[in-house]
Amino acid sequence: MNFFLFLGGIFLFSFLIGILLEKIRIPWIFSALILGFGGSFYSPFKEIANNKTFIFLAWLGMYFLLFLIGFELEIKKIKELGKFIIRATFFIIFFEALFGSLLVHFVFGSAWLVSILVGLSFATVGEAILIPILDEFKLIKTKLGQTILGIGTFDDIIEVLLIIIIALLIPFFFGVEKTVFNFNEILLIIGSILILFLFSFGILKLKKRVSLMKVKKVEAIFILVLAVFFLFLGIGSLTETAALGALLAGLTTKNFLPEKRLKEIEDDIKSLTYGFLGPIFFFWVGLDTNFHYLIAHFWLVLLVIKVTSLAKLVSSYLIGKNQIGLKPSLFMGVALGVRFSTSIVIIKFLFEKNLIGVKLYSVLIGASAGFVILVPFLLSFLANKWKPMLQKEF
Repeated sequence: MNFFLFLGGIFLFSFLIGILLEKIRIPWIFSALILGFGGSFYSPFKEIANNKTFIFLAWLGMYFLLFLIGFELEIKKIKELGKFIIRATFFIIFFEALFGSLLVHFVFGSAWLVSILVGLSFATVGEAILIPILDEFKLIKTKLGQTILGIGTFDDIIEVLLIIIIALLIPFFFGVEKTVFNFNEILLIIGSILILFLFSFGILKLKKRVSLMKVKKVEAIFILVLAVFFLFLGIGSLTETAALGALLAGLTTKNFLPEKRLKEIEDDIKSLTYGFLGPIFFFWVGLDTNFHYLIAHFWLVLLVIKVTSLAKLVSSYLIGKNQIGLKPSLFMGVALGVRFSTSIVIIKFLFEKNLIGVKLYSVLIGASAGFVILVPFLLSFLANKWKPMLQKEF
């Protein structure tokens, strides 16, 4: 198959099916994952999907999504969050991560450290899906809506810390290429990590001395962003810390660019990520899923959904019953159950680094897809049923 026709087919399918998905409040990019699922079940283009160019674009899509996670981290907003939101975020995330880790360890036989990393990654919140739903039912500006979005915002800090921990652990403890490191290799890894942080710190220090306001062309600013991204990625890739490099590139860019320039360039970065590389990445995610195993062991998907959603509901109830009330706390638990972009990126990263097997990977991706489909419908049902209660001030 012609490689360009192959890419054209992915984008066309993503566009056409994506339009339909958005009408039922499911992110349009989910269509690329659906196509990947189909390809894993019956794929006439497995060979072309193993093409080095395709794999390169898919990895680039993963790194740009990590870049975007760092780029969208709102430090100022997080500083303004109340104590309840911070306390609730830690309690809910770690409560679900605890039960998720136990499930992964005892059901799938993964090592404790890997189980904990998977449990934490799967407990994160995909708040971008919540915004249109909350907005439709006029809940965004209510205290409940702000609490839910606040937890989703602070959750970004945990996501960033988790990615950093995974990126730091991989070269030391798992050794994708080797299991034993000599002293020089350890120094190289530590040196690469230090260079990444020093590079980030140095760029931020230049902010006061270098003015980008006089650069008229937005394209020039975009080229600078790409330069920072690939430089960080290049340094990190020397020692299996490219994920950390991509994340730090996003954080650095966000805090280096003047606010005016930031607004000008933000849409371009998102267009490149979600409009070009994102569909390729999510297609790749679906394609690597063992769909035959998923169908034969669908009960495992249901088990993951049941355990993690129950943990989210119970923790939301325990932390929120006295502060926001019974029904609002349960609604919050359902809302925070949605997960898509970040958790899938982390799970895919763990899979590519051989930290989780294809069976666990397939079940987690299947469960993520299930949450994306189920949560919007359940939220809509509860919002209609409990609307007066949810809009009350507390």
